[in-house]
This record gives sequence, C-alpha cells and structure tokens, in this order.
Amino acid sequence: MRTGLIAVLLSVLGMAGCQSRPEIPVNHQQTLVMEASVLAGGITASAPEVNHTGAQHVATSELYNETNQPITVNYRFYWYDNTGLEIHPLEKTASVVVAAHASARITTLTTAAGASKVRLYLYL
Repeated sequence: MRTGLIAVLLSVLGMAGCQSRPEIPVNHQQTLVMEASVLAGGITASAPEVNHTGAQHVATSELYNETNQPITVNYRFYWYDNTGLEIHPLEKTASVVVAAHASARITTLTTAAGASKVRLYLYL
C-alpha cells in the first residue's frame, strides 16, 4: 500500500515536471550584481537600461563614486534572450576609473538576434 502511494506521487510529480516551460527566468529586479567590495568601496550604480535601435541593443548604466579618491571598477555585461538563455560569445571584461565624487557612464551594445535582457556584474 505504501509503495503504491509513493509510486503514484512520483508519477504525478514527474508529469508536473514535464509540463514546465523550457525557460530560465532572469529576475528583472536583479539586473545589477555587485560584489560586496564594490559597495564597501563607496561605489553605487544604476540598473542597466536597455534600448533597442534597429538591429542594435544598447545597455547603459551610471556608476557613482561617493569617496574622496578615484576607484577603478571592473565590469561585464551579460546578454540574455527572451527565454533567459545567455547569449554567446560573452563580452570581455572591461574597467572604468570613476573619479572622486563623480559619475561614469558605461555602455555596451550587441547585434545578437534575440537579445532582450541584460545583467551587469561589477567588481573591484
């Protein structure tokens, strides 16, 4: 009796798993990922904004330095399609020096078909 109940539960769970959509969710509220050292270093940033102009997709973010010294920030943008799959090839890591009590705008663009979402990763 108990093994029969377990078999029924496993088959129901298996069928429920087969009905899920093949999608990796990209949390729209997590488009900006910063290591703790970035925040501790006095850098804040705006979430990247995506604009579509023809075949190009442009993402822009503003970095702010709240300290009395310039800080070099490393970053990488990751592009995703509508289903949440990462678009390859990955962009190269870049860096920017944000002057003391100033801001710096970082931008990336892609012509990859299907690119619709972006995530920005910041580290020192």
